[in-house]
Amino acid sequence: MIGIIDYGLGNIKAFENIYNRLHIPVRILQNESDFSDISKLILPGVGAFDHAMRTFNQSAMREISEKLVLENEVPVIGICVGMQMLAKSSDEGNLDGLGWIDGVVKRFDESKISFDTHLPHMGWNDVEIDENNKLFAEFPSNPKFYFLHSYYFKCSYEADIIATAHYGEKFTCAIAHKNIYGVQFHPEKSHLYGVKLLENFSKI
Repeated sequence: MIGIIDYGLGNIKAFENIYNRLHIPVRILQNESDFSDISKLILPGVGAFDHAMRTFNQSAMREISEKLVLENEVPVIGICVGMQMLAKSSDEGNLDGLGWIDGVVKRFDESKISFDTHLPHMGWNDVEIDENNKLFAEFPSNPKFYFLHSYYFKCSYEADIIATAHYGEKFTCAIAHKNIYGVQFHPEKSHLYGVKLLENFSKI
């Protein structure tokens, strides 16, 4: 059963609709009692880092999520700001992140961006993937995904990087460490590739 953590931020219904179309069992999680029989977790997120962390911390679902992810090793994927929440901290705010993957969130260096409108990075981008990672099973080289962000995840360890893209400079856009995954792009807005990624996650 895929569990989508609904703490008030993110495209909850979009993920639910995709899994329903794939005939994969899915449940929206809104309190601790909803977490029974969950075998995978999705942590969505949009907006500012501190607001997302504060809202998640106040939702009463952080403790049960951490128990499942860190103790029971239930696979989890953070999406967009949900990925950034996996870090220790962010340039965008002052609150601590979850620290589930060793890294920090950095703002793009606008001096390296040639476009008239520097930030946010918005639109479709080629992504260079680790084709051996289960998240990208049966993907072609350099698939396109949809992005909307001004900050990116800087991993402490290169081994945790499973995909990169380029916006002014090369940046990490997908990460994995043991049972913990994150993607900066929006699979729910990325058409066939996004659907395939979410399907692959259900099989991890």
